[in-house]
Amino acid sequence: MKNYEILIVDDRPALLVMMKEFLEEEGYRVKAASSAKEGLLLIDKEKPDLIIMDIKMADMNGLDALYEIKKIDPKLCVIMMTAYGTTQTAIEAMKRGAYDYVTKPFKNNEFKNLIKQALEAERLMREKVSFRSHPDSDKEGVYIIGKSPYMLEIYKTIGKIAESNATVLIRGESGTGKELVVRAVYQNSLRKDKPFLAVNCAAIPESLLESELFGHEKGAFTGAINKRIGKFEQCEAGTIFLDEIGDMSLSTQAKILRVLQEHTFQPVGSEKTVKVNVRVIASTNKDLWKAIKEGQFREDLYYRLKVITIYMPPLRQRIEDIPLLVDYFIQKFNREFNKNVRKIHPDAMDFLTRYTWPGNVRELENTVQTGVVMSKKDILLLDDFSLLTSKAGGAKQETEQMVSDYKNTFEDILRPIIKDSFSSAEGNLYEKTIGILEKPLIEMVLEETGKSQTKAAKILGISRNTLRMRMRKYGLSGR
Repeated sequence: MKNYEILIVDDRPALLVMMKEFLEEEGYRVKAASSAKEGLLLIDKEKPDLIIMDIKMADMNGLDALYEIKKIDPKLCVIMMTAYGTTQTAIEAMKRGAYDYVTKPFKNNEFKNLIKQALEAERLMREKVSFRSHPDSDKEGVYIIGKSPYMLEIYKTIGKIAESNATVLIRGESGTGKELVVRAVYQNSLRKDKPFLAVNCAAIPESLLESELFGHEKGAFTGAINKRIGKFEQCEAGTIFLDEIGDMSLSTQAKILRVLQEHTFQPVGSEKTVKVNVRVIASTNKDLWKAIKEGQFREDLYYRLKVITIYMPPLRQRIEDIPLLVDYFIQKFNREFNKNVRKIHPDAMDFLTRYTWPGNVRELENTVQTGVVMSKKDILLLDDFSLLTSKAGGAKQETEQMVSDYKNTFEDILRPIIKDSFSSAEGNLYEKTIGILEKPLIEMVLEETGKSQTKAAKILGISRNTLRMRMRKYGLSGR
């Protein structure tokens, strides 16, 4: 875990001492500067992860210092401190590139959360994501691992679209690595030196999400004691990542649609129109088309988002990547926990490749982490994954029971349909019944494979020509 360094810049010695003690108690390394000019010199020397700076200082005000900081390092997050009477100045600082501001005297818990958010934003902007088909034991970093056909297609797609301004929709189950793809697109884009902010639409209460994205005016709602700049305005000229956009309300979806169509929005409680230049990347683990049919997602927004769609396959669909991922995670956790695991026993690897991984890559990572930490030898054995093996045994029994239940239920449903069809089937009962089953089967497999006819045909066990014929017959689309 990284030990973050924070630089405090304020010309009042008493506040510097108080802030330094407060932040060190939270586990941060802290440097202090008693003037803006001293702070600017320390940035190049210390390379802090975050700056907390007062706006009003004797030698140079915070706005001028912020301008110089952004010239030194555009990605460095700066939190401005302000007295109640200078809130408007703080808002101006945010428009010029500050991450956020805190009013003095501040509430400790709110301040702690703000610091964590700023450091997370800094990590997302700065931590490079690379592609790797073969992990190297001597290299640290964050990688998208895989050499399966699925992953090679994703690498090619990222390369093609990264430098455009096109909106991107990343689809896939939880734990498949959607955030890594988002960051790879950003870091290879023409906006890579501009802000990158992530908003988890599922984690923020709906009553606060609109304000978080678009800001609000003072008095717009209970608790809005000051005007606030939203994430879209903070992210001017940069990239915003809307994580789990399928959990967003219809009213907020309407505002997102306006941003994509007109590049404008209105803060909560304001009649003023704000114009923005922001690239939107969204992700979801939901079936948005199903949500559209159920009236929970706007169809017009869906088509605006899916200008470019990248489908992250579940781990069970790319089992050939599991050994590479296991090797990568072993190396990662060897470094992190000072262990010396050299390899994994074939029996253990065989088990890992046969397991279905409902939690996808995230579950595999956690499993390998536990194995490395618990292992007493330089090789991971099947016994090091005892929690997973017991879980897999229980899951197998549950799956067998489900299959049995579904089989019985299916027979109960099908029997009266066949009986009723005897008089009208006229020799084509088999064709009619197969048709009832075949269309949803092909439709679901196409959906799971990102509409890829090649992959769908392989999974179904039929030729591409046969699949095309069936798709034409049922009016299904693919690529």
